[in-house]
Amino acid sequence: MRSVLVAGGAGFIGTHFTEYLLNKGFKVFSVDNFSTGKPENIKRFLGDPNYTFEEMDIVKGVPKGKFDFIVDLASPASPQKYLSLPVETMLVNSVGVLNLLNLAKENRSRFLLASTSEVYGDPEVHPQREDYWGHVNPIGPRSVYDEGKRFAEAITMAFYRYEKLDVRIARIFNTYGPYMDVGDGRIIPNFAYQALTGKPITIYGDGSQTRSFCYVSDMVEGLFLLMTLDGLEGEVVNLGNPDERTVKEVADLICEILNVPKNYEYLPLPQDDPKKRKPDITKAKKLLNWSPKVDFETGLRKTLEWYKEVLNVGKDV
Repeated sequence: MRSVLVAGGAGFIGTHFTEYLLNKGFKVFSVDNFSTGKPENIKRFLGDPNYTFEEMDIVKGVPKGKFDFIVDLASPASPQKYLSLPVETMLVNSVGVLNLLNLAKENRSRFLLASTSEVYGDPEVHPQREDYWGHVNPIGPRSVYDEGKRFAEAITMAFYRYEKLDVRIARIFNTYGPYMDVGDGRIIPNFAYQALTGKPITIYGDGSQTRSFCYVSDMVEGLFLLMTLDGLEGEVVNLGNPDERTVKEVADLICEILNVPKNYEYLPLPQDDPKKRKPDITKAKKLLNWSPKVDFETGLRKTLEWYKEVLNVGKDV
């Protein structure tokens, strides 16, 4: 039975990835320090003999043991979270990644880094391809995450080139679905919470900026393929859904699905907030034979049903 160490295993994507791995017959060792992950996310796995969890900060240390695969999902990922944990975000994407890479080197494990579309910054190339170097402000407030992930990619590739380690890098674009913290601060949880609780929906800027949203089941499948397929050493692959939507379109659709008034409050656009975001997934299609299956409205309806349960809002809303 193949074993996987999942760092950040109690987070949003980490929870779904853990479930996917267990269903595929893998042995999962999960670690999380609960800075953004949640203990309730992993409760349903605790009785599984193929699942082990340890509360741990990978900046301070990593588990003992041999693993076939090491997957690094351990980082705050939303502006609200990483701006409240700036130094921690930088450290988990530098010292934490180094610790996991050294463990992978010691065990000759295959290493998968969950990077982000934020390495492209506020892009001057659209859609974004893996060979685009990005447009990032290295001293702006968002740099704690953007530059943290760029460093994580750089050190991962150093281990590939100089230590001959089998590494892969996934650049994850906006992902959504159940278990995404209602207080996450990103567009869909924000809009869902505000719409379901009767608050004005806060739109930054004029709402014309775009995002491309990938349902979490599609993302997890892409990560699994990138982790398990042979012959992908050193590859960097965009994972996301190229269905590009304006922020205003997303707000409109959420209000329509929930049958609530379109009560919007417009606020200034945060510094360095990307104006456009859309992945070019040509490489994922070619190397992984992967493309998203869940359309945005279907995924959004599933997500909103989950938020209704979490917020204890009646089904008639």
